[in-house]
Amino acid sequence: MSQINLHTTPAFERALARLMKVRKIATKSEAIRLAVEELAAREVRRRPGRFRGWLGQATRAPENPAPRFRSDDDLWGEG
Repeated sequence: MSQINLHTTPAFERALARLMKVRKIATKSEAIRLAVEELAAREVRRRPGRFRGWLGQATRAPENPAPRFRSDDDLWGEG
């Protein structure tokens, strides 16, 4: 799986924590994936055809041969 580094604001962190609590999502990465997927689906419904070429693009990217973290849990873990 590809890794993306994301710089966030305190407001984003609060909103993400709220989403995780409401949806009972264990990891930040899963919450962000879910939010992006839902937004993309909503935009596709709102503007049919406009984003069709974007769907699946992230899965076509090559994987990092030497990732710094073995898993999402390692990335967000406490040291």
